[in-house]
Amino acid sequence: MNTIISFLKLSSKLVYLFCALALFLQISERYVPAAERESGEVSARSTMLERDLRGRGIKDERVLAAMEAVPRHLFVPDRLRDSAYDDRPLPIGAGQTISQPYMVALMSELLVLKATDTVLEIGTGSGYQTAVLARLAASVSSIEIVPSLGERAKKLLHALGYKNIELKIGDGFFGWEERGPFEAILVTAAAPKIPEPLWRQLREGGRLVMPLGEESKSQRLIRARKSAGQPVIEDFTEVLFVPLRGAVEEPSR
Repeated sequence: MNTIISFLKLSSKLVYLFCALALFLQISERYVPAAERESGEVSARSTMLERDLRGRGIKDERVLAAMEAVPRHLFVPDRLRDSAYDDRPLPIGAGQTISQPYMVALMSELLVLKATDTVLEIGTGSGYQTAVLARLAASVSSIEIVPSLGERAKKLLHALGYKNIELKIGDGFFGWEERGPFEAILVTAAAPKIPEPLWRQLREGGRLVMPLGEESKSQRLIRARKSAGQPVIEDFTEVLFVPLRGAVEEPSR
């Protein structure tokens, strides 16, 4: 009898050890690769920073720090996660894209943001540019015309802990008058001219950065400074952005 009891006790211990080992292997399989992947993404982000941003002339240290802090891989579809830190735009659905890291950094740098500035962003998209702006300014008001993209970005930005972002679904052509005027306005889609409602909502001395031009035609990235109510235009580089949608497409606009 004692032998049987001892055997049963030993069997129970072996079963317990086996279950514990199985659980350990399951946890290891689930989490260790994730940790390794995160390490790889941090490394890819550092490479992006040095090669594609500093290496191409981005000098604003606050912008560089913001680009280093924001995990771009969380803003792209899972199937494109391995390409998140390539210096190229990526599709995010609904015919829209997340801009290449260099362009996000360049447009942010051209806004010349101070920590006390209020910013209006037209075209939330994935929310990546929004997150970068939120690290540079006091507050960001962002408008997205595609509901599915806007809701997805809102959830992600909330999950990441951003407290200084207000996001709404609507036509960015009309801006967000009740939250203006703004020190800076960023338009992440191309239009043939600066929408008049946005210009009215830009504070005197403020900066507006956007691509000017039509879809599939020559577009130029410009910065317009408001001086005595008039635009002082600076032209920087040729670009290719998706077009601004909504009221801007009406012939009368």
